[in-house]
Amino acid sequence: MSSTTHQHAIPEIAWPLRRGGWRSAVDAAIDALYPRRCLVCDGAGQPGLDLCPLCEAELPWLPPACPRCALPSMFGLPCERCSGRSSPIQRTRAAFVYNAPIDRLLPRLKFHDDLCAGRLASSLMLRVLQNADRPDAVIAIPLHRKRLRKRGYNQALELAKPIAQALDLPLRGDLLHRREYTEAQSSLDKEARALNMQDVFVGLHGKREVPRHVTLVDDVMTTGATLEAAAIALKAVGVQRVDAWVCARVP
Repeated sequence: MSSTTHQHAIPEIAWPLRRGGWRSAVDAAIDALYPRRCLVCDGAGQPGLDLCPLCEAELPWLPPACPRCALPSMFGLPCERCSGRSSPIQRTRAAFVYNAPIDRLLPRLKFHDDLCAGRLASSLMLRVLQNADRPDAVIAIPLHRKRLRKRGYNQALELAKPIAQALDLPLRGDLLHRREYTEAQSSLDKEARALNMQDVFVGLHGKREVPRHVTLVDDVMTTGATLEAAAIALKAVGVQRVDAWVCARVP
């Protein structure tokens, strides 16, 4: 019997000629054998993307924003607040405004062990990071060991790992330590968030040379208190420039 009349013929695989070599070929094979599902509506996904076209069209991409705090601003110019204050973070890149469906995907990653949602979020973040200033290293915002034991994983690290790999950047986990267990930031107002993060992080010299320029990766930026506290700790051990890459910015 010929293969064309076989009842369960293996689907034809289109091998893409993209950067990535054998890895791209493997991804194409997996997509062909196990079609993707949309993580938002559970409809049919797209090759290489766990989103359907309709849900992809609804993504709340961040409009032109202040380069310091990533809040939307006219023509992407620095906002009035950032123009009048110094910050330990030089440049912030956010992919989305924290609206639907991102505001459903990220809590699934953070609180419900949905690492597929993290994989999708990091792949979408890469769309806006291709032209970002290239750091010497990437650092995921660390969790305190007590919260890490309870959750079992660090959602920021789940975003940072595929981003660092795709951009061929070192992922450094030896430069920043979270020494204080703090109340969840989501329950606090702006002033309380800043107080809650005082002296939470400590920078480490690590076993290797301290990089000049690093980028912090986190899932959501609300007031920026966590990222700024981490940046201060890193600068205390010799890092000269700290940027931030986040998936979503709360308006």
